[in-house]
Amino acid sequence: LWGTRGTIHYLGFGSYAGDYGGSGRTGKTGYLEGQELVVNDDGTFEVILATERPEHAQNWLPMERDTTQLIVRQMFLDRSTETIADLQLECLDGPAVPAPLTPQLVDRGLSQASRFVVGAASMFANWAEGWAETPNTLPKFDPAESLAAHGDPNIVYFHGYFQLAPDEALVIDATPPECDYWNFQLDNHWMESLDYQYFPITVNQHEAIYRDDGRVRVVVSHERPADLDPTVNWLSTAGHDRGVMSWRWVRAAENPQPQCRVVKVAALAELADA
Repeated sequence: LWGTRGTIHYLGFGSYAGDYGGSGRTGKTGYLEGQELVVNDDGTFEVILATERPEHAQNWLPMERDTTQLIVRQMFLDRSTETIADLQLECLDGPAVPAPLTPQLVDRGLSQASRFVVGAASMFANWAEGWAETPNTLPKFDPAESLAAHGDPNIVYFHGYFQLAPDEALVIDATPPECDYWNFQLDNHWMESLDYQYFPITVNQHEAIYRDDGRVRVVVSHERPADLDPTVNWLSTAGHDRGVMSWRWVRAAENPQPQCRVVKVAALAELADA
């Protein structure tokens, strides 16, 4: 795996066994953080993915015999100014010419692809339906379940389900700890991000407005309330009356629980100092 580092704030490479639609073992088989990456003076780097570390490798991402996936995570602080890593992947010891395509290979490939699609959709839907039983809360997600689903080992997740009437708003208060990164985002029922190009549906430590005491207050509603407190970070539901929401602390000194409550939009002004 080779390319240029770019200026993206958070970069991570993970190798994983299993897939969302298969059976047997699933989970992390190796992880390499951007902070650990050895980068040349011109911004280029190379990572060797292998079951054993080659002697010449400056950067090594461990794999195991049953590794099936490589996942690259890149997280912005400021999307308008940062450049993502430019990556290329090359097999060093595979056949120079691939084997001829056969009906058996096509059948196996289509079967694997369909299992992945069904497995991913089922997993996310099951999670969403479970969180929907206690809407408008952000419980801590089980780290073991996160890793089994190919999560980032450096992230503690708080997942929940928002469900708001037209005249309601969700108020979330949190005190960010010392950490490499944090963000909050709104998704649809299938855990797909809402439309961030045209609507404010996410906030991170760079964009957030902080209160004097270090707290962050996020308000989620269908429309931007009139006379909104200037210390509030407002996010739009982008036309959705329900969906998934996620808070992440990345490499945090501690992982405080975000506090949620539903209020009437008309009563938001009364919460200015609360």
